[in-house]
Amino acid sequence: MPDMLSRFFQSTAFVAFQWQHAVMIAVGVLMLYLAIVRKYEPLLLVPIGFSAILVNLPLTGLLAEGGLFHYFYFGIQASIFPPLIFMGIGAMTDFGPLLSQPRTFLLGAAAQFGIFGTLLGARAFGFTFAEAAAIANIGGANGPTAIYLGSQLADHLLGPIAVAAYSYMALVPVIQPPIIKLLTTRKERQVVMKDVGTVSHRVKIIFPIATTIIAALIVPKATPLIGMFMLGNLFRESGVVSRLSDTAQNELLNIVTILLAISVGSKMSAEEFLTLNTLLIIGLGLVAFSIGTAGGVLLGKLMYVLSKGKINPMIGAAGVAAVPMSARVVQKLGQEENPNNFLLMNAMGPNVAGTIGSAIAAGVLLALAG
Repeated sequence: MPDMLSRFFQSTAFVAFQWQHAVMIAVGVLMLYLAIVRKYEPLLLVPIGFSAILVNLPLTGLLAEGGLFHYFYFGIQASIFPPLIFMGIGAMTDFGPLLSQPRTFLLGAAAQFGIFGTLLGARAFGFTFAEAAAIANIGGANGPTAIYLGSQLADHLLGPIAVAAYSYMALVPVIQPPIIKLLTTRKERQVVMKDVGTVSHRVKIIFPIATTIIAALIVPKATPLIGMFMLGNLFRESGVVSRLSDTAQNELLNIVTILLAISVGSKMSAEEFLTLNTLLIIGLGLVAFSIGTAGGVLLGKLMYVLSKGKINPMIGAAGVAAVPMSARVVQKLGQEENPNNFLLMNAMGPNVAGTIGSAIAAGVLLALAG
């Protein structure tokens, strides 16, 4: 009997369990807390956090050749999941606010400055150009783009890159307001903007087609993301494939989100995650996101001056690709300063532009790294 008990104990995970596993399980529990209790990005943090717990339970074989997570991760390695996520997001996106105010394209572009600024910082810390490019893309606050770029340029850093990207997306309501208030005056924050104009159905159909062609010719590496984003939007705007549009933005997007989030969590094993590089990546990601927010706000201030006070500079903060969280932050701050201020639709223009901009920036970085 003692021998049988001893053999049984040797077969349990307790014999291989180390303190590093406990730390990462605690990280997974923290992510679940943020998702369930604090309501921060629950659709992503619940599967990521739980899979982080699973992958840090020894001897499960989930990551081994032929293991469950091994097959799930193929969708990221083969660059399948991020473009499918983009297609679903495209099917949910209304480009009307952006097309009615084309100048907000510039705010989306300005918010990508954090990506290229952080690229230099990551290189200064000793990361290779490919690694630095993958890390810097966190500044776009676009989780699928960060995963897409990370899987192609720095697969070994995908865990901390993905966690940083989605963590900062979830913490947009915490990170952005102090930056916005620091860079704007109360008078600027109180500016009431006129309602966005309407855009014809024809323009809404032409836009995704034309954007795909132009982007693919200029930045071919961005085509998988931009192409799927615009295809999803064409499903929505064409009016003739409502079943495809509904599937893309509901069932398909939900399924792919689950698979992608589990795959991301599977890269959070203690062996890969508990390193000095992880802390550097999380820190650099915060810098990138902060610079991106600041870049959008500063250009917004310039537009405020040039428009003689007709543009609220806060909408520049929505230039990061955290859709629609950043736009909601701008709306909330606007309401706090002036209860009659409704900035949501004005902020959605830069927000959508930021999604396009982050995908194009990823294509540029892929081209430079290649």
